[in-house]
Amino acid sequence: MARQIQFDRLGGPEVLHVREVETGAPGTGEVLVRVDAIGLNRADAMFREGSYFLQPSFPSSLGYEAAGTVEALGEGVTGLAVGDPVAVVPAFSLTDYGTYGDHVIVPASAVVPRPAALDPVTAAAVWMAYLTAYGALIDEGGLRPGDHVLLTAASGGVGLAAIQTARRIGVTPIATVRGTSKRQALLDAGAAHVIDTENEDLVARVKEITGGRGVQLAFDPVAGPGVDTLAQAIAPGGKLLVYGALDPRPTPLPNAAFYPDLLTGMFTMFRITADPERLRRAVAFVDAGLSDGSLAPVVDRTFDLDDVAAAHRYMESNAQTGKIVLTVGHDTDAS
Repeated sequence: MARQIQFDRLGGPEVLHVREVETGAPGTGEVLVRVDAIGLNRADAMFREGSYFLQPSFPSSLGYEAAGTVEALGEGVTGLAVGDPVAVVPAFSLTDYGTYGDHVIVPASAVVPRPAALDPVTAAAVWMAYLTAYGALIDEGGLRPGDHVLLTAASGGVGLAAIQTARRIGVTPIATVRGTSKRQALLDAGAAHVIDTENEDLVARVKEITGGRGVQLAFDPVAGPGVDTLAQAIAPGGKLLVYGALDPRPTPLPNAAFYPDLLTGMFTMFRITADPERLRRAVAFVDAGLSDGSLAPVVDRTFDLDDVAAAHRYMESNAQTGKIVLTVGHDTDAS
C-alpha cells in the first residue's frame, strides 16, 4: 500500500486527503518511483479547484514533479534500473498520473536521472520551473546575448528560474514586483533591475534601462488587461509570451495597429515535454546549468506530505519566493 493525496470534489486546500491506496505494478512503459520530495506548482491548485484546462475525475490525484528512486520498471522500459535516483518531469496529463504520494507510477518518458549530488528536495524544485524558463526564453523566445527580457511577477519558481536562465545565456533580466518586500530577494537572485509596478512607471523604466529600445521578450504569468502595458515595453520585432492567468479578467490582444511588429502568444511548457527531441535538449541545458552552478533552484519552504493542505494555503498566499516542496517520510517499505 502507498500513501497518496487524493480529492473527491473541487474546492480549496481542505479537499485534499492522505489515503492508503494500492499502487499495483507499473505497466508497459511505466515506472514505480519511491518518492522522497514533491514540487508544488500553481497548476496543482488550479486543477484542485477546477480552474485548470483539465478537469479531474474523482477520486483524483495531482502533482507534476517529484524526486526519489526507481522501485520497479514496467515492460519495455530501458535506460533505468531499480535503485536509480531520479526526478519526475511534467510530461503527462494530470488526468492520467500524479506525483503526490510516497510511491507513484508515472510514464518512463517523464523520468530523468538525478545526479547523486542533487538532494531530493532540490531535485523536486527543478523541472517545471526550468523547463518553462528554457522553453520560453531559448526554445521559443530565441533570446541572444545582449538582449533584455522582462519577467513579471518574478518571485515564483518560474520567475527565479528565468532570471538564472537569462544570466546563463548573457541576457539581461528585468524583474517586476508589486511593492518592495521582495525587491532585494530578486536582486540577490540575479535580476539586473527590479521595477516596483505599484510605485514606478513600468514602460518608462524599461525604456530607460534599454536605452529607449524596449525588451526583446516579455514573459508574463499574469495576463489580463496589463498585457497592453507590457506591449508598450517591447522592442519592435519583439515577443510577448503569456504563460499563466493570475489575473482572472479577460486578456486583450495588443492592438495590431499600434504594435504591428509584436509577436504574441500563449506559452505552455508541454510543447517542450511532449516532443522527445526538444525535451532532450532542454534536459541537457538544465543538467549542465545544475552542474556548473549557474542554475540553482530556490526552495522557499518545505512541508510534510501530511501537511499538504497547509502547503497549498501557503502557495495561494503568494508569500513565497521560490518553490514550495513536500517532503515524504518512509517509515516502512510499503509499495
